[in-house]
Amino acid sequence: MSRVSFSDVEKMYGTVRAVERVDLDIEDGEFVSLLGPSGSGKSTVLRMIAGLEDITSGEISIGDRVINDIHPRNRGIAMVFQNYALYPHMSVRDNLSYGLKLTSDLPKSTIDERVEDAAEMLGIEDHLDKKPAGLSGGQQQRVATGRAIVREPEVFLMDEPLSNLDAKLKMHMRTELQRIHDELGTTTVYVTHDQEEAMTMSDRIVILAEGVLQQVGTPDEIYNHPANLFVADFIGSPAMNFFDVRLNGSLLAGEGFEYQLSNATAETVRESTTTAELTLGIRPEDLDIVDSPSGQTIQATVDVVEPVGSDNYIYADVAGQELTIRVSADTKPEVGDAVSVQFDEDDIHLFDTETEQNVFAQAERATGKAAEQTS
Repeated sequence: MSRVSFSDVEKMYGTVRAVERVDLDIEDGEFVSLLGPSGSGKSTVLRMIAGLEDITSGEISIGDRVINDIHPRNRGIAMVFQNYALYPHMSVRDNLSYGLKLTSDLPKSTIDERVEDAAEMLGIEDHLDKKPAGLSGGQQQRVATGRAIVREPEVFLMDEPLSNLDAKLKMHMRTELQRIHDELGTTTVYVTHDQEEAMTMSDRIVILAEGVLQQVGTPDEIYNHPANLFVADFIGSPAMNFFDVRLNGSLLAGEGFEYQLSNATAETVRESTTTAELTLGIRPEDLDIVDSPSGQTIQATVDVVEPVGSDNYIYADVAGQELTIRVSADTKPEVGDAVSVQFDEDDIHLFDTETEQNVFAQAERATGKAAEQTS
């Protein structure tokens, strides 16, 4: 078993709490990304698994073993670093085999076989006798990944391994890493600040901010059901639109617009929060510019039209607040146009202004707990 478990794990640097009380279970064979901005604690979490950082309190387990006091080389992990960390004076073959020679008593024939198999899997079998300086960035990244593969670890740890690649090669290597994971089935913990990497590669995503775990979920859950205002703002490109609103009966009243909720939705909001002061969130792709409104609309004035290939990003003004709208390329309003913007109630998010928690997510949790108690 290569399940990775965190139980109340904290990391302190003097009086600074870098990671705060993380409880997390990563299942055997999962690909889990640790995602967050710089300074969020994601690399610290990875380095604690690797044994490169001491754990201040709590426990980390791999399988049935608590690894807090186990030496890094005995933890059953292999790590791929951001800078590849290849030995420049060694050939690709020697770079791939060096870790195995140091940490195992495997016969040379077994080591050679593993090196050949990894090289073939990664498409670098024709480069085994070259030095790293003679390889492209993508090839060097494959060598670094291959060095981890030959060790046949319980867990792969990857610390932003694609950040040094250009955009096109990065997309290709994302696909390669997914293929390798599908083929090997090894538990993988992947650190990135790139939400697109996390969303496209992961079984689940762990979002951190200032050392605090914000949400754990599938890419779909993270995107469509953000737990709080931070997650909603951090995930999505272009970013979600936010407006301060007040709930009056079933009417959301904001600066320059009103939106009528259904009675059922309004009742759910009232049951899930003690305040009428809310933040309305709506993603740019959930907005439509309509000529003939079939429902409620918000009036906006177009400030900027930004073509991005198959889509246009429309930046509009609503009573002094910016509204971003993502529409198909054939929707091309002119700057200065007054437009009607429409969206569906099912696509909105509402956040408590005091706690910043997603009101609908709180309602779902309350419903889930009630169902558990009933059963």
